This record gives sequence, C-alpha cells and structure tokens, in this order.
Amino acid sequence: MTVRHLPPEWAPQRATLLVWPRAGGDWGSGLEPAREAIAAMAHAVARFQPVVLVAPDDESIADIQARRGADRLPHERLRVCKIPANDIWARDTGPITVVDHGRRCFIDFRFDGWGGKFYAAGDDALTAALYAAGALGAGALERSETILEGGSIETNGADTILTTERCLLGDNRNPDFDRARAEATLAESLGAEHILWLARGNLIGDDTDGHIDTLARFVAADTIVHQGCDDPADAHHAELTAMAGELAALRDRDGQPYKLLELPLPAPQYDPDDGHRLPAGYANFLIANGCVLVPAFNDPADRIAAQIIGHCFPDRELIPIDSRALIRQHGGLHCAAMQIPAEPSHD
Repeated sequence: MTVRHLPPEWAPQRATLLVWPRAGGDWGSGLEPAREAIAAMAHAVARFQPVVLVAPDDESIADIQARRGADRLPHERLRVCKIPANDIWARDTGPITVVDHGRRCFIDFRFDGWGGKFYAAGDDALTAALYAAGALGAGALERSETILEGGSIETNGADTILTTERCLLGDNRNPDFDRARAEATLAESLGAEHILWLARGNLIGDDTDGHIDTLARFVAADTIVHQGCDDPADAHHAELTAMAGELAALRDRDGQPYKLLELPLPAPQYDPDDGHRLPAGYANFLIANGCVLVPAFNDPADRIAAQIIGHCFPDRELIPIDSRALIRQHGGLHCAAMQIPAEPSHD
C-alpha cells in the first residue's frame, strides 16, 4: 500500500457533510421538498454519527433553527456552520480526504461548477472555510489547482480508482489532461496505483459529464454495483448495456475480474415544470457508520434495488430516502453528502 491512501466510503467515518438548500437559488418551487430531503438524510445519519450541516445564509440559519425546534432536524450530533455555499452538492465541493503518513489530509481540489456550467465561487471556497471553522477535525489542508469532483471517482480501499473518460478527460475541466496525465495526478494526489476507466454509461439529464457515482460503485474491494437497464425500449439501454460489458472486462491488480451486481432502473422521472427526463437511478446510495441510505422514487424497483444494496452491507441498517426532490436538480443522496473519514488508529 502506498504512503498516501484514499479510504473507501465503508471505512469508519468521523462525520457526514451536508449543505442546506438556500432560498433564491435554483430550487424554485422545489425548495421545501429539497429541504425535507436533506432533513431526512440528517435525521437518518445522525443516529449513527455526527453531521456537519452548512447553512449558506441567515435565512437558512433561521429555517434550520425552526426545524430543530419542531423536531424536524436532529438536536444531537448536528453541527451547523454558516458558510456562503452556492449549492448543496457536498460530494463535489467538500474535501476529498486521504490518509498520508498515518494522518488525515483534506484535499481542496478546485471546483468550477462541473466544467463551468454554473457559478461556483462560493462552492470552491467551501472546503477551506470548513477547515478554518474546525469542522473537519485534525488533519492538514492541501489546496490543489486540479479540478476534481468527489463524485467522479470511486475507490475500493485498495488503491484502485474507478472513473469515467467523459468526465476526467473532457476538455471542460483540465484541458491539459490526457489519460497519462490524469493517472499521474490521481497517483500523486490520492495514492492510486490502479486506474479503471469506463468509456460508456450515461444517465439522461446528468449535468456532471458522467460522474461514476451515478453509474457504478465499489461496495467491497472486489465487488462493483452498477446501474442497469433491462428494457430495450428505454433510451438508457444501449449505453448501460455497453457499460456492463466494460465492467465485465475490467481486471483487478491480480488479473481477476470483479464481482458485478446490476441494479434495476426506476421508471422514468420527469421535471414537473418543463417535462425533461431526470437522471434517476439507484447507484447514488450513501454509506455511513452503521447505515446505508438508498434512493427511493415511489417505484416498485425501489424494493429490488434496496435488496441488492442491502445484501452488500448486511451489518448496516438500510434506510430508504425519497430522492424525487433532489433529482429535480439532477442530484441524489450521494451527490448531496461527503464523508469525513475517522482519524486513523495508531494502535
């Protein structure tokens, strides 16, 4: 194992980072349902570990306080930090935490609004502000001018990273990246020794240029859960079938194939305002100490997906969270949260 190591999401965690949806942002008529979704996530996770909740402004602070008073947000294990974030997608704006020489290091990669699609100056400053407030705990802060979002990489905890060509090699983030440069950066920053690339796979309505956390997730060092589509008439079928073939062809560092588990696709979800299809799927689940939050869409496939994910984590409580409010802004449970790993044990 390298000196620098990226822990997997199922490793012990110190806390989960969430951001409160702000009034006047992009949520429109979906603001209250989005706030209810984040509150549900906070309640679920706070049963098992602390939650750091970013409040972007005074209105958010007041709304959070009112909900805590009405028991709609946790009273215990919830720390509120006022930081002027632009949006809620902490997976991409929060720190990517590595263990370096036995100590945590919070890497503050640049965030540019998914290739300049959205204004993101506040989000780019989020990690530094959390560190200055002491919300991340002990560890060093490392700023990187590389643009890298947490949702674009998956680790198996054994120095292997799974990612997508469309995101990491696109010219709208790091124009000087070719595959060799990207792999060198992942090795230097995250300790990655084995990089797995996917060229296929896409969810309609996705803003991220193919973040891996919407498509395929490690659930163990040798096992990948991935989004499937078994309906040939669905527009996703060709891409997700091709991605499944790529996953089957991947090999670990010992030349062995990965165990693969395919998730069903929920029935199409559409934006209530303009009718465009939303990037709904089940791969965007969230792992915390003692629990796994799984997306739900009021669909029969919810139960099947939960059973598959639950089978991977038999010692953790499975908690369905209605994700229809978050998917309106093209995100999900995993997109909205970032784990802060526990400090390494030196026993």
